[in-house]
Amino acid sequence: MYIAQAFKYSHSFWRYLVIPILFFGLMTLNYVFIEWMELDVNQLMQDEIARKGSNRVLLENLIAFVIFLAGLFLWVKYVHHQPIKALTTSRKKVDWSRFWFAFMLVAVFNIGLTLLDYYSNPEDFTINFQLEPFLYLVLISVILIPIQTSFEEYFFRGYLMQGIGILARNRWIPLVLTSVIFGGLHYFNPEVGKLGDIIMVHYIGTGFMLGIMTLMDEGLELALGFHAANNLITALLVTADWTAFQTHSIFKDISEPSAGWDVFIPVLVIYPIFLYIMARKYKWTNWKEKLFGKVERPVAVQAE
Repeated sequence: MYIAQAFKYSHSFWRYLVIPILFFGLMTLNYVFIEWMELDVNQLMQDEIARKGSNRVLLENLIAFVIFLAGLFLWVKYVHHQPIKALTTSRKKVDWSRFWFAFMLVAVFNIGLTLLDYYSNPEDFTINFQLEPFLYLVLISVILIPIQTSFEEYFFRGYLMQGIGILARNRWIPLVLTSVIFGGLHYFNPEVGKLGDIIMVHYIGTGFMLGIMTLMDEGLELALGFHAANNLITALLVTADWTAFQTHSIFKDISEPSAGWDVFIPVLVIYPIFLYIMARKYKWTNWKEKLFGKVERPVAVQAE
C-alpha cells in the first residue's frame, strides 16, 4: 500500500531519475575530489573546527540538508503531483504518535546505554559540558538535525523506496537497494577511516532496519522518529575526535576505538528487539508479503 500509492500520481520513469542523479552526482564528485586530493577527512574536520568552532561547522554542514529536503519536497509536489502525506504514510493522515514513540524509545535506550557505559568505564570519558556553547548546540541540533535525518528518510525510505518499488513491482528489491546505498554513502565518514570497513555492517544494517520498519508499518513515521532521536541524542550526549558529529556535547569519549565482532550486536540483537517491540505495539502481521511481496498497480490507475 505504501509503495503502491505512488501509482496514483505522476510516476513515469524519468521523473524518478533527476533527483537521484543530482544527489548521487554531487556525492560522487565530493568523493572523487577527496580521493584525488588524497585528503584526510577527519583532519580536515579538525582543522575546520579549530578555525571556526564546532558549533559553526555543525551548522554549516546541516544547512545543506534544508536545501536538499526543500528541493525534494518541491520536486515531489510539482513534478510528481504527489502530496507530501503520500510520501510519508499510507494512512489517512500522518500519525505523529508513531514518530514520538520511536523517538522516545531510541532516546531512552541511547541515554541509558551511554550512562551505563560512563559509570562502568569512567576512564573512557571526560566531562565536555560548557553551558553557553552547549545551549547553542541544543538550538542548532533541535532545529536542524531532524531536518537532516528527515531528508535521508524521505529520500531513501520514501522517494527511492516508492520509485524503485513501482519499477521493480516488488518490495524486496527497493528494500535491499535503498539499504545498501544508504549504508554506502557513509563510507567516507570519519568513523570508517578510524574503525575500518567492518563498521559498514552497522550502516547497512541500520538501513535494513529502517526499511523493514517502513514496509511493515506502511509509512515513514517510525523511521523518522528513530533516526531523529539517534542522531540528536548522539550529538548532544557524547562526542569524540573521530566521529562525524564533533560537538560541545556533555561527554567526550577519549578511549581508543576498535571494531570487531561487537559491531554485529546492534544489527543482530538490538535492532531485532526494536522491531519486536514495534511489531507487538502496532500488531504487524504478514511479514513475508510486506517484505517480499509484489507491488500491484491499482486497477483504476493508468500507466503514465
